[in-house]
Amino acid sequence: MGDIHGMYEPLAELFKILPVEKKDKIIFLGDYIDRGPQSREVIKFLKTLRRNYEVVLLRGNHEDMLLHCVETGDCFPWKMNGCAATIRSFDGIENIKKELGFFKSLKLYHEEGEFLFVHGGVKPKVPLEDQQEFDMIWIREEFIYSQNPLPGKVVVFGHTPFEEVLIMEDKIGIDTGCVYGNKLSAIRLDDMKVFSVNCGGR
Repeated sequence: MGDIHGMYEPLAELFKILPVEKKDKIIFLGDYIDRGPQSREVIKFLKTLRRNYEVVLLRGNHEDMLLHCVETGDCFPWKMNGCAATIRSFDGIENIKKELGFFKSLKLYHEEGEFLFVHGGVKPKVPLEDQQEFDMIWIREEFIYSQNPLPGKVVVFGHTPFEEVLIMEDKIGIDTGCVYGNKLSAIRLDDMKVFSVNCGGR
């Protein structure tokens, strides 16, 4: 599933139409918080989901900025990228700090067969073991416009919004800009079926 950005209602609506079974693995690509109004509800939903299904939660650049702010006191990057909505949703930074265990538990990437799941993408032609954390959560054009950026893998990513889910031989982009008023999307990789709901945006 692509970037949620505090849009809890579309998340709940999308999950209602997903034909999810107990045997399925659900992979979220990060950016659960910021910009949208209900980051706290999104995190609560994900934590509940993780107790009932096999769920993989990746770290997005927005979760990374939150951790950087709390751990170092340097909050400027986060302030420039929608943190106010998250702080309002949690009713203060102290309540966010209570969820640090959740944010620290988020994975940088996940491998599943021929697929590599990551928030931003990968540095083209660099082996997975040599990838830098910054690139994996922030990279955009250099990765998107590359051909076969990680040989042997199809890279499934969020971070960069598209009007529709991007499906290519070497990469799949599933951020469809929910918080900007477009859609929240998920893809079933067994048959490449896309599920989407419309979003109100903020």
